[in-house]
Amino acid sequence: MPAKGANIQARARAVEAPAQEPRSPEGPNGVRIRSVDRVFVTRRGEVAALAGMSLDAAPGEIVAVVGPSGCGKSTLLELICGLQEPDGGTVEADPAALMPQRDLLLPWLDATDNAALALRAHGTPREQAREAARPWLERFGLAGFERSRPAELSGGMRQRVAFLRTLLAGKPVLALDEPFAALDALTRLEMQGWLGSLLAREPRTVVLVTHDVEEAVVLADRVVVMSPRPGRTVAELAVGLSRPRHRTDPEVVALRERALEALGIPR
Repeated sequence: MPAKGANIQARARAVEAPAQEPRSPEGPNGVRIRSVDRVFVTRRGEVAALAGMSLDAAPGEIVAVVGPSGCGKSTLLELICGLQEPDGGTVEADPAALMPQRDLLLPWLDATDNAALALRAHGTPREQAREAARPWLERFGLAGFERSRPAELSGGMRQRVAFLRTLLAGKPVLALDEPFAALDALTRLEMQGWLGSLLAREPRTVVLVTHDVEEAVVLADRVVVMSPRPGRTVAELAVGLSRPRHRTDPEVVALRERALEALGIPR
């Protein structure tokens, strides 16, 4: 197993000293991953999650990562956020905030307090944190639900609160781990359109992991295709289409077919 101690720049926890509102300038570097290996030791021996994985996300760029289950996509995001270290290669990234697959909202807090958790976690007084979150709840389409607890919100509303919590961390890089995987098909389509519009207004460097190839093409500037475990990049597709994009657009369909071909999925 390669020696640890690989060079990592701008390491950070998923949430650290947050800005008082979501907008912050893009970081100077974006994300740069070079020849990264990641190996886990289990009771059955070593498991290589990533082997020679490379990826770039320029400042302000949205990069979608697709690949088969178990190929190391979530591991990749945790490396970007500094929650893991590589066993080989280098990870250079501006400070990043991670949005996991599940919304992880606290059931005893209302929408405002859940959104403000990134601020509270680093010492911002409760009322000050709530004041910072309130105007963004309206912008996120949650006006009238500020005092609602998670059980009173729809799946799409819960994801919006979780995304706002991530944005309030004030980081220039967002690492999104299948943020819409738990939603029904119609809500997922709605949330994809919402996220695309939001990122147009509040640009960030984004690395989005998804199993949905169409979602990747609709949302991203570039699609990175990973191999089965141990994961590595096997193809990159530049999208280069104006927004908004629709799944039935011929260009979107053509890119989807190219991504599926790179994944080895019969058409």
